[in-house]
Amino acid sequence: MGLFIMVSGLVNTGVIGAIGDWAVAAIGDNYLVAATALLFGSGVLGAFFDNIPYVATMTPVVEGVVEQAPDHRTGQSLWWAFALGADFGGNGTAVAASANVVALGIASRRGHHITFWQFTRYGIVVTALSVGLAWVYVWLRYFT
Repeated sequence: MGLFIMVSGLVNTGVIGAIGDWAVAAIGDNYLVAATALLFGSGVLGAFFDNIPYVATMTPVVEGVVEQAPDHRTGQSLWWAFALGADFGGNGTAVAASANVVALGIASRRGHHITFWQFTRYGIVVTALSVGLAWVYVWLRYFT
């Protein structure tokens, strides 16, 4: 509940709107760059911040960028880039997704102690490959 209150406060004070305006100005008419930035940016940020707060905070920003898109298909590409990046970013570190924390707890109870850095060493590789393949998908589906 506190998360949604915080996001609402950021929206009402204009912080999220300012970020959205900056993003729209930075993108211009190049929506492939926008999709790429959303995908890789969400992948990187999603690896270090829990996915749910990240998505809750960034959804109004993405919504503002999508509203400026010239057509529905372009807007759809931005939502997919955002969702895929945030989702795959959750594989990057042990703290990036609740499922990771649960899996590490279960492994520990079974006698397999996995440290944050052991998880991250493999998680970053999985995240990089997943986000790279997701970019190819978004590019082929929406921009070719």
